[in-house]
Amino acid sequence: MNEKKTLLKPTRMRTHPHTTRSRLMLEVASQLVSQKDFPYLQARVSLREQGADEWPVTLFASDSPATIHQVAAGKVQFAMINPSMILKLAALGSAPFNDPIPLRAIAVLPALDQMVFAVKQTTGLTTFSDIRARKFPLRVSLRGQPDHSLHVIIDHVLAAAGFSLDDVRSWGGEVRYDSGMPYGANRIGAIEHGEIDAIFDEGASAWGNMALELGMRFLSLDETILRRLEAVGLRRGLIEQKYFSKLAADIPTLDFSGWPIYTRENTSDDLVIDFCRALEASKDRVPWAKDASLPLAQMVRDTPEGHLEVPLHPAAEGFWRERGYLL
Repeated sequence: MNEKKTLLKPTRMRTHPHTTRSRLMLEVASQLVSQKDFPYLQARVSLREQGADEWPVTLFASDSPATIHQVAAGKVQFAMINPSMILKLAALGSAPFNDPIPLRAIAVLPALDQMVFAVKQTTGLTTFSDIRARKFPLRVSLRGQPDHSLHVIIDHVLAAAGFSLDDVRSWGGEVRYDSGMPYGANRIGAIEHGEIDAIFDEGASAWGNMALELGMRFLSLDETILRRLEAVGLRRGLIEQKYFSKLAADIPTLDFSGWPIYTRENTSDDLVIDFCRALEASKDRVPWAKDASLPLAQMVRDTPEGHLEVPLHPAAEGFWRERGYLL
């Protein structure tokens, strides 16, 4: 007598429940950070095996130099920074970093930008060095975000010029930390109302012409200052007259270009390749400055819009080369 065998088969699922739950939260987060009126726009994503105690992979959409310490400590595996030259400071061990940190790039999102030191023409200042020479009581607005890269860079510029913000205060000046970009009513509006004399910030293309229309002047950095800044790892830049019609000439300053994605030197090849593969698959869905897919062929090489201040991770370089983005 033949016994009938019961063949049990699991119901075929379209996707795994873990994937559904994670994708749901990630998609909602994506929508939230796309809303102009939603205040929480910075994302930090951690991944682990279901039910595990540790979170071995963290991706942080950061813009702060402080995150570099978290990457170095292995608490964050992939992060971003603006501008690119902050990674050079870390690689050299220049302030605010005490020792060289071995970092590697995955790619650099292009974003051409410069530092702007804008003052009212009525101050009579023409170069950054004039502030110290005249012990000018400058009333200046700086970015309110305390961990922004701007403050690291401004501290280096001040040191190279031989004075500090405390000196400015001692000369009768005022240092304000104002929220938001320079084009905000609390900053460029303060220029119009006579409350301040200067704005030091980045994002030249967003507010530079507004400042010039109000009769402001861009202070230049002289060659001595620029060489001192290059020695610590910063990159000289140029505010070009062709983009700012009211400028009489190009203005030597510091570069503020590039949004690099970076990791530790010893991040595993497999994890780096997984990240690169996912980035390539997402290139059509990530919004950036242009209405186009992410320009990966540009992002994986050194360009004026996004410098590779540290080398590509070997696994990333191999992946981009295999996929045809590098020759």
